[in-house]
Amino acid sequence: MSLETWLAFLGASALLVMLPGPTILTVISYSITHGKRARLPLVLAVALGDSTALVLSLVGLGALLAASAFWFTVVKTVGGLYLLYLGFKLLRAGVAPATLPKASAASSRWKLFANTYLVTALNPKGMIFFIAFLPQFIDPAGDVTRQLWVLSATFVACAGINAAAYAVFAGSARRLLASPRAQRGFNLGGGAMLSVAGIWALLARRV
Repeated sequence: MSLETWLAFLGASALLVMLPGPTILTVISYSITHGKRARLPLVLAVALGDSTALVLSLVGLGALLAASAFWFTVVKTVGGLYLLYLGFKLLRAGVAPATLPKASAASSRWKLFANTYLVTALNPKGMIFFIAFLPQFIDPAGDVTRQLWVLSATFVACAGINAAAYAVFAGSARRLLASPRAQRGFNLGGGAMLSVAGIWALLARRV
């Protein structure tokens, strides 16, 4: 593809990933409640989750979800309920006596990674979006496979950088307000955001 086409895709992707959605709300919530130790797992989870959604889209799942109301409903319901579950856990932590998180543990980081990955990969809107978005920048006369790889890698890179920026911002806000009372508020706020994201996913309509 031409450099102009790639730059146009890069700009469009950068703008799109900055829009708050379930993944970004998850990143913000966990960054606020877990601080700096959450950054790397969150960024890796977003990158891998978007990569998974891209692969599934390119092999036909996105087309299936776009064509089938039943499967769209199944995927969005699973994803939405999972977001609500994570939101409930944070809300419950906010109601309980607030304490600052202890030093990071490998299991905790893996849990953050797994939760964020599932939220990102199970977003049916993302899969359908990739099916509709990527072809707009493909030149049928060129090597379609290579173009898809380039566009996919570009989008995943944008998503990872964006997730890192949100994580750093939220983590900095946490450090500025690192008190038991603020932690209670962070848990309640993060739980509310995840719950809203879950409801958003459950109410999503087919496009």
